[in-house]
Amino acid sequence: MKDWKNKYIVFFDGDCGVCNFWVQWILERDKKDRFMFASLQSDFGQQFLSERGLETKDFNTMYLWKPEQYYLIKSRAVLKIADLLGGIYKLSAVGKLMPAFLSDKVYNMISRNRMKLANQKCYLPDQHQKKKFIQV
Repeated sequence: MKDWKNKYIVFFDGDCGVCNFWVQWILERDKKDRFMFASLQSDFGQQFLSERGLETKDFNTMYLWKPEQYYLIKSRAVLKIADLLGGIYKLSAVGKLMPAFLSDKVYNMISRNRMKLANQKCYLPDQHQKKKFIQV
């Protein structure tokens, strides 16, 4: 857990195959070592949610947290992650032109159907990637 306060923390549903796919996708593209991860079900995730008065039993929302600064949810979190990854992913910034309530509608539709979209699979990070997980 060292130095996680200087990173961007991605909170995800640890029981979701789609979410685990995206965590793996971010890990493989995080060349600047900016991200760390914690499942929403973990003690760390539950503390994050409860300290902000957010729902602690519903795990259908991804959060991106920059400690001591801000947190983003749903489509805004996804767009910020893409922006931080840089390169071709910065092109996703065009998504910011769409109002959040519209892009969140798309996010919510995917979120509602995520368990049907991917099998539950156990992702096994390598040694370097394991250091990026605060709690699962």
